[in-house]
Amino acid sequence: MSEVEIPLHRLVRRVLDRAAARLERRYLLGIAGPPGAGKSTLSVLLRDAFPAAAAEIAPMDGYHLSNERLRAARSQARKGEPDTFDVAGFVENLRRLRTTPRGTPVPWPTFDRELDEPTPAGVVFLDQPLAITEGNYLLLDDVDGYGWSAVRQELDECWYLDADRDVLEERLLKRHRRGGKSAEAARTKVSESDLRNADRVSATRERADLVLRERDGRYFLA
Repeated sequence: MSEVEIPLHRLVRRVLDRAAARLERRYLLGIAGPPGAGKSTLSVLLRDAFPAAAAEIAPMDGYHLSNERLRAARSQARKGEPDTFDVAGFVENLRRLRTTPRGTPVPWPTFDRELDEPTPAGVVFLDQPLAITEGNYLLLDDVDGYGWSAVRQELDECWYLDADRDVLEERLLKRHRRGGKSAEAARTKVSESDLRNADRVSATRERADLVLRERDGRYFLA
């Protein structure tokens, strides 16, 4: 059975139609999926395709624990795994995005890949009626007790974005090399952490409202 391509404008229209029914507050769209699937890219494409100043991105990566805290907990090598985020802070700020009247500032941390550290208040929401949050664990349940299951109830809808495993691996290797890791360290990080996380995340796709697969910059219903 051939895959059905879904153009970006149809994804945009889907969100706008749903958001129109919730004009009294900000609409929150989540994009989950494995590391390297292209969640950030899709988020930017959507943001830029919405009407001017209608949307902004609230990345989950802004809630990475600092390297100092990870080193203190001897968890630096596992950075990016579910317990290396400030989950409670992430959920609380999602709630603020939902409930704070538009026009009132809501600061949101971003993540600097060059520094490998969060940037406090990297973006500030003000009048935007739409917020896009993207990250690996938006659909994770609470089987490990980290609190991720509280995320889904703060989102109006959540999509799952996937890509072929060899594509994930290639993208992740390039990401870590750009971040300064040696070829060997990059391979170790991908095989022992990133792809394990991808397997964990893949089990959450059935909870998504829409499942997409990215291939060569195009999106297909999966």
